[in-house]
Amino acid sequence: MANKSNKINAIISACLIGINCRYNGTNCKTKYLDVYKKNYNLIPVCPEQLGGFSTPREPAEIKNGDGFDVLNGKTKIYNEKGEDVTEKFIKGAEEVLKICYHCDAKIAFFKDKSPSCGVTKIYNNKQLINGVGITTALLLKNDIKVYGVE
Repeated sequence: MANKSNKINAIISACLIGINCRYNGTNCKTKYLDVYKKNYNLIPVCPEQLGGFSTPREPAEIKNGDGFDVLNGKTKIYNEKGEDVTEKFIKGAEEVLKICYHCDAKIAFFKDKSPSCGVTKIYNNKQLINGVGITTALLLKNDIKVYGVE
């Protein structure tokens, strides 16, 4: 994808720009969107939708670890019904990485606290813990900087 401006291409969680793609069918549009748009060519993604989930969908959590642990096969991701949804989360993370490569994006702005996009915090047993989501982990392993937006 050709970049005709001097702006850097950046991935952003689609919910942060106002797209209703969160697990509960809502968004969390950031108040900093105009600042991001001024400085970056924003490429919106929703890893969970790219992985094959519908919106709305059952909430999910990484159990007993974080995104790095999922990538290393040490733990899995389960929805509230107890179903293993790890494969769809991995697929979504891989699709976002492909988009980063295709668009030459070296930066991502992600919604914190998500099992996909969490940058500093994720939920585990309905409690907020320190950790990263699976998409964040995959991007970091591939030298893409990820910044959390709350």
